[in-house]
Amino acid sequence: MIVAFVIAGILSIVSTLLAVSRYSAVHALLYLIGSLLALAVAFYTLGAPYAAVLEIMVYAGAIVVLLLFVVMIMNLGNRRREEERALLKPSVWIGPSIVVLLVAVELLVIIVRGLAPATKGSYIPALAVNAVVFGPYIIGVELVSFLLLAGVVSAFHLGRRRKESIKQGVAQDDEQRRREAVK
Repeated sequence: MIVAFVIAGILSIVSTLLAVSRYSAVHALLYLIGSLLALAVAFYTLGAPYAAVLEIMVYAGAIVVLLLFVVMIMNLGNRRREEERALLKPSVWIGPSIVVLLVAVELLVIIVRGLAPATKGSYIPALAVNAVVFGPYIIGVELVSFLLLAGVVSAFHLGRRRKESIKQGVAQDDEQRRREAVK
């Protein structure tokens, strides 16, 4: 299981690096899905199959697919790629690099000190998690789902308006060129 954990960890790190370095948002989200699936394998090898299933269902299966759907609806095109290239300049990476360095130092301290993992007494069964999430907080869960739905509908309408305005702008430019050519 240690070999599977190490392979999953390496795949997750590589996928995450590829996700943050891609110019295309669709490709970045697909690499992010790969990273989340590798994390699910890591959770499973650590003896947390329920967390692995939640990782796949909630993150890779719902949220990232929703983001991918929104990105594909908006169809940002080449103009957005140029904006993303500007975000990949080294000066933009200083803050996130510091955060990653701090997390790496924290992980190194945990490994060196050999802090013990959770004990059997701290194990929470899946039924208890479901009872808490879908018991008293069911209204909150449903409100979040409606909020996500509203976001998708809003993104669809914003992308649609942008396409229509671009088409109208192109049509007006073509009409103006025709008038100038006739003169």
